[in-house]
Amino acid sequence: MPVSRRVYPFIFGLIFLVLPLIFAALNLYTDWLFFTETGFAVIFVKTLTAKLGTGMFFGAVFLVFAMANSIIANRVSLPQREFLAIEGIIHPLRTGNIERLIKPLTIIAGIVLAFFAGQWGALRWEDVLLFRNSLDMGTSDPILGKDIGFYLFRLPLIETFRGFASFTLIATVVLVGANYFLRGGIFLAEGMFSIDRKAKKHIGILAGLFIFIIGFGFYLDMFRLLFSAHGVVSGAGYTDINAKLFSYRILIFITPAAGILFIAGIVRGSVRLAVLPPAVVLAVYLLGIIAYPSFLQKFKVAPNELALETPFIEHSIKFTRMGYDLERIEVTPFDVDYNLTSKDIEKNEATIKNIRLWDHSPLLRTYSQLQQIRTYYKFADVDNDRYTINGEYMQVMLSPRELSYNDLPSRSWINERLIFTHGNGITMGPVSRISREGLPEFIIKDIPAVSFADLKVTRPEIYYGELSNDYVIVKTKVPEFSYPTSGENIYTTYDGSGGVRLDSLLKRVLFAAKFRTEKILLSTDINTESRILFNRNIAERVRKIAPFLLFDKDPYLVVTKDGKLNWIIDAYTSSNRMPYSKPLNRQINYIRNSAKVVVDAYNGSMSFYVSDPSDVLIRVYSKVFPDMFRPLSDMPDELRQHIRYPQMFLQVQASMFASYHMTDPKVFYNKENLWEVPVFGENPMDPYYTIMKLPGGNKEEYILLLPYVPAKRDNLAAWLAARCDGPNYGKLLAYTFPRDRLIYGPKQVDARINQDSYISQQLTLWDQRGSQVIRGSLLVIPIERSLLYVQPLYLAASDKVGLPELRRVIVAYENEVVMEENLEIALQRLFGAKKATGISPEKPAGDAGVSATGLSKEAMRTFEKALEMQRQGNWAGYGEEIKRLEQILKKMAK
Repeated sequence: MPVSRRVYPFIFGLIFLVLPLIFAALNLYTDWLFFTETGFAVIFVKTLTAKLGTGMFFGAVFLVFAMANSIIANRVSLPQREFLAIEGIIHPLRTGNIERLIKPLTIIAGIVLAFFAGQWGALRWEDVLLFRNSLDMGTSDPILGKDIGFYLFRLPLIETFRGFASFTLIATVVLVGANYFLRGGIFLAEGMFSIDRKAKKHIGILAGLFIFIIGFGFYLDMFRLLFSAHGVVSGAGYTDINAKLFSYRILIFITPAAGILFIAGIVRGSVRLAVLPPAVVLAVYLLGIIAYPSFLQKFKVAPNELALETPFIEHSIKFTRMGYDLERIEVTPFDVDYNLTSKDIEKNEATIKNIRLWDHSPLLRTYSQLQQIRTYYKFADVDNDRYTINGEYMQVMLSPRELSYNDLPSRSWINERLIFTHGNGITMGPVSRISREGLPEFIIKDIPAVSFADLKVTRPEIYYGELSNDYVIVKTKVPEFSYPTSGENIYTTYDGSGGVRLDSLLKRVLFAAKFRTEKILLSTDINTESRILFNRNIAERVRKIAPFLLFDKDPYLVVTKDGKLNWIIDAYTSSNRMPYSKPLNRQINYIRNSAKVVVDAYNGSMSFYVSDPSDVLIRVYSKVFPDMFRPLSDMPDELRQHIRYPQMFLQVQASMFASYHMTDPKVFYNKENLWEVPVFGENPMDPYYTIMKLPGGNKEEYILLLPYVPAKRDNLAAWLAARCDGPNYGKLLAYTFPRDRLIYGPKQVDARINQDSYISQQLTLWDQRGSQVIRGSLLVIPIERSLLYVQPLYLAASDKVGLPELRRVIVAYENEVVMEENLEIALQRLFGAKKATGISPEKPAGDAGVSATGLSKEAMRTFEKALEMQRQGNWAGYGEEIKRLEQILKKMAK
């Protein structure tokens, strides 16, 4: 029995240590299989090597230093203590037992701390690789003369070493202090304190070394001044340069000297020599870093802020524009006139036909009800893109039909992992076309995919997507569900190269342990040809390969010419180490959309392409991982035609450009021309994609657009455009409106719409009839030198399952506001345009026209519906049907 009691703790301790190592090795091996499957094994090896090397270095340094000091402490002979006082209570001690216990415990504690130091160090692998592969940016900071590459790549690792040195010294002091205390070298009881002379020297030397570390910290604080944020300057201002910087330079020299004198005082036993030098350092710090800068700021800088801070405002403007890539924004005046004619509308037919009338939210609801097909399918998002369809360059809305595992009728393991393995197909439609019922038209719809154009989907299965679960197993004895038909279910078998083959018992055991299910090991449906597809969520998948990049929250699906589906995800490099650059949300102050990632929705293969080769960060990462990134020119042309400037990036740039378009320090200081993104509803407007002809351009192109208004005002100040097509990709243009004229902004146009008696009356009537009026986004569309404002209106039943129907389009131009059934009629009212726009919102894409017989039948149906409304006493509905009848009769008369 006594033997068993001794063995149990050992067994439990061994399990406690071994189990984490087993799971770590398990995850390491499955990660290796994942990286091998995706073709990035070299990245896995390099990253793992860097983590191991960095962790072992930090752990070894800590262990050597801590063990050396523990050994020194253990060799110090101390007076024997017969009792230990803890909180006033006297505890008798057996000196021999204490000595035998404390010495090994100190060493064990040092080893444990070294292990944690190694783990912490392993997390700094990226800093080490960036330091070793660092590049100069070619621009130096204006104060200390260091190249920006020093701040981006070298300073982080230097700060890591400083933090590690501080931790090592503090932890070592605690270790040896506990050793001396428990062995009698330090005595503390009843308010009395005494320390053995040898223990005092040892701890004093460690404290002196810590003072050296503090001095090195003052050296690093000089560089941190360039990241400080206060007052009108992002970065070091007048007070920082003329007070703090000078004081730090003094502290850099006197602090190490104070450390040497402190150690000398401890060794010699001189209290004055030990106390006075650190006191001088503290006094200089309090005076030079806290007191004098506050005095200087209050009595000299504040009364003369503009004059004294002007050079530092210039630095902040220059480096903030550099940090957010605002320097390449080309600013052009846009002198608005209101001379649009029907001929101008005809000339800009492609722009008119691509004005987006379907907003993401109502369209998502409509797609979900019309095209979800089964409850276990789900549309997670609607994406905006452009395609050449039947020879016509058009803007489309596209949504992938993914599998929603939470909505499966039976959530058994076989259903979730072996049978229901993938989503199926997409729904696509033009941005402006509507049916007679107010519903969207389709270019591609249904399961299996039906296409009404020359764009086909031949590989509709979506194994990797935004809603995919963690893993499925394919090529099993159980057929996979493909799609339902009216009579039966259609099944399929995976024919791709994605996933890891479960061709050995070891792999099945490992994945069973990884996903914590014995079914992978025991299932008889799995054979040696079966493949396990894991890390299927595309956001997690790309993050697993490149954790050092930031990824956009809105990946979008692209249909290639051969009918395959590929995801494109925008990736960003970022840093918080750009001197004088204003930080975004107190986090990053440097960002670039430097890469595009393509993920095959069927195979899960990934390709990383450099979209901004001028970015120094992506050049360093390409140097770290030379086989990972490829030039954008290597991207297949059919995919490169669909890259777009990301909305998130333009939002970030727009928020900064609102202030930093002012390059004159005086104008910037006075905020004379401060802009802001207009608020529509409760939130700032989002950038929106459109196809239009830029001022001075020869043809329409796909751009991302966002308007500006002056701060605290509602009229338009400018609009920012990002070009997305071909060789012009990434070019930014800012068109500024005259400041001496009123150009209506979105909020002002919205107010005019609300004040229109007819429109407000109709909206009130619709809201009272059990319907919900959904007002779409108000789009500002530049045409020639004029502006059109377009807002769609949707009607839906007031319950949650109401199907949004696009029933009206509001168009504003200059001082006129009209609301009509579609955009074509609204433009006819405004400009007297003939049937010249070429858009037919009430007929399917590709129809040549509507026959007179068809119009007469439609007129009769409308008249009968009007009579029915009259009998019901629904006069608002009666008036609406009579108005629709009038429009039909006008068409028949042409």
